[in-house]
Amino acid sequence: MASSGIGVSAPASANEAPEIPDNVGDWLLGVYHFATNRNDFRRNLILNLGLFAVGIWLARNLSDIDLMAPKPGV
Repeated sequence: MASSGIGVSAPASANEAPEIPDNVGDWLLGVYHFATNRNDFRRNLILNLGLFAVGIWLARNLSDIDLMAPKPGV
């Protein structure tokens, strides 16, 4: 974290976007490095387990949809 104080300032004009605080920027940078580091075993394990869990959830919750069934009222 680059700064320890929290500075609050109004934008110069209505069209100017507010600045992102250093701590949020550092967090986003950490997420970016975490997602793009190909040599990190922990990252690969977490992402693969997460994708596997999402796939299982989708398979269990979307398997009862019959896409060929006639629509109601047709």
